[in-house]
Amino acid sequence: MPDRPAAASLLDELQQTRPFRSDAQEAALALLRTASVVARRFARVVEPTGLSLAQYNVLRILRGAGPDGLPTLAIRDRMIDEGSTVTRLLDKLERAGYVSRDRDRPDRRQVLCRIAPKGSELLATLDPVVDAADESATGMLSPEERRTLIALLGAIRAPQPSDSR
Repeated sequence: MPDRPAAASLLDELQQTRPFRSDAQEAALALLRTASVVARRFARVVEPTGLSLAQYNVLRILRGAGPDGLPTLAIRDRMIDEGSTVTRLLDKLERAGYVSRDRDRPDRRQVLCRIAPKGSELLATLDPVVDAADESATGMLSPEERRTLIALLGAIRAPQPSDSR
């Protein structure tokens, strides 16, 4: 792996002159800042198509679900950004012709969502540029560093005892 340029410290990047209160604070802020930087890069890839990152995520989820589709709540549970309002996202995607929604026959309360052919076609055009963005986001890391990063991020996302409050 070629030498990579030194990354700016988070203090420098945020133009902060006082040190962080703790390593925990610096690590949490570095994680949030990194997530924001990566999200902006991906937004620049999908937004020219008229999609938000959250809408793109819904389409990806529905493509992965296959022809059976998914109930709205299952989509919500699989979203990367848990703060997204799935019903509103689906409304916009359905108006654009990218998804369809049907009431499930046995349980009329449940709405099944499926990706429409137009949504699949859009994702197919986005796949190569998103793949390139994936590579760009972590291309400076070796395969071993990527696996370590994945494991560390998984540990951070794992439920913590304090989460039950």
